[in-house]
Amino acid sequence: MTTTPRHPAAQRWGALSVVAASVLWGTTGTAATFAPGVSPMAIGAVAMGAGGLLQALCAARQIANQPGSLLLRWRLVLLGAAAVAVYPLAFYSSMHLSGVAVGTVVSIGSAPIAAALIERAADKEPLRRRWTAGALLGVGGAATLSFAGHAPTGSEADPGSWTTTAGVLMGLLAGATYALYSWAAHRLIGGGVTSRAAMGTVFGVGGLLLMPVLAVTGGPLLASWTTVAVGAYMAVVPMFAGYLLFGWGLARVGASTATGISLLETVVAAVLAVLVVGERLPAAGWLGAGAVLASLFILAPRARTVPGGQATAASAGRRPTVPSGGGLAPPAPVQADGAQQEAGAQPQQQNS
Repeated sequence: MTTTPRHPAAQRWGALSVVAASVLWGTTGTAATFAPGVSPMAIGAVAMGAGGLLQALCAARQIANQPGSLLLRWRLVLLGAAAVAVYPLAFYSSMHLSGVAVGTVVSIGSAPIAAALIERAADKEPLRRRWTAGALLGVGGAATLSFAGHAPTGSEADPGSWTTTAGVLMGLLAGATYALYSWAAHRLIGGGVTSRAAMGTVFGVGGLLLMPVLAVTGGPLLASWTTVAVGAYMAVVPMFAGYLLFGWGLARVGASTATGISLLETVVAAVLAVLVVGERLPAAGWLGAGAVLASLFILAPRARTVPGGQATAASAGRRPTVPSGGGLAPPAPVQADGAQQEAGAQPQQQNS
C-alpha cells in the first residue's frame, strides 16, 4: 500500500498549532491562583474532565463514523485515557506544592525525554541528533528556569522543604503521563483515525474517569462567581481549545516533536507567574527561558530537499522521512481530518 508523504508546509502549520496550544496551556497555572480555596485535585478534574467531555461532544460525529477503528485499538484508547486522568491531578498538585513556575517547568520540561523513551521502546525508532540537541537544550533551559531560585508566592513551597521535592516528583509524573497520552493519540491518528476522533475519544474517556474526583472535590468551585469563572475558563480555553489545536498539530508532526515544542508552555507560565502572580525570577531564570525558546528553532520541523530542489518528506510509496527538526520517525503516515477520509477506513498500521 502506497502512502502519502507529509507536506512540509503542513508540518510547519502543525508545529504552529502546537505553539498556539502551548501558549494557552501556559495560562493555566496563573488562572488557578485566582481560586486559592479550590484544591489542585478539583482544578485538575474540572479542567481536563470537563474539557475532555467537551472534546468528545464536538467530535461525536467523527467518533461515530469510526467505531471499528477505535474498538480495534481499545487498549490504546484506555491507556491514553488513563494518562489523561492522571496528568491534571499530578500537574496541578505539582504547581500547588512547588509553585507555578517550578511545577510547570518540571512537568512540561520532562515530557520530551519521556516521549522519546516511549517512542524508542514502543516504535523501535532511533533518536535523531538534531532532536537530541534541541531537547537537551530545552530541558536544560527548563531545569535552569526551574531551579533558578525564584520565590513562589501563594504556594506551600519553601526552598528545600519536602513540599518542593514532592512537587518536583508530581511534576515528573505529570510529564510522563503527558508524553504517554500524546504518544497514544499519535498512534491512533497514525493508524487511520482522524485527529478529532482520536483526541475526542481519549479525552472523553479520560474526562469520564475524572468525574468521580470532581464530584468529591469540586464543591469549592461553586463558592463564588470567581471560582466558577476559573473553572469554566480552564475547561473551555486551555483544555478544550488548546487540545483541539494540539490534536491538529499531532496529525502533522511526531509526538516527541510536539512535546518538545510544548516546552514553550514553561516560558509562558514563568512570565505570567512573574507579571501576574508576583513570583520573582532572577537572571538565571531568564537565561533558562531563553534556552527554551532557542530550542524551539531546533525542534521546529524543516523540510528536506531533493536534487531537483523540491522540498519533500519522502517519495511516494516509501516510508516518509522525518524532518530534520523531528525527534523520532512517526509510527505511520497520518491522515488529517476531513470529509475525504471515509468512515471506517482501513487502518494504515496495526498497533501491537
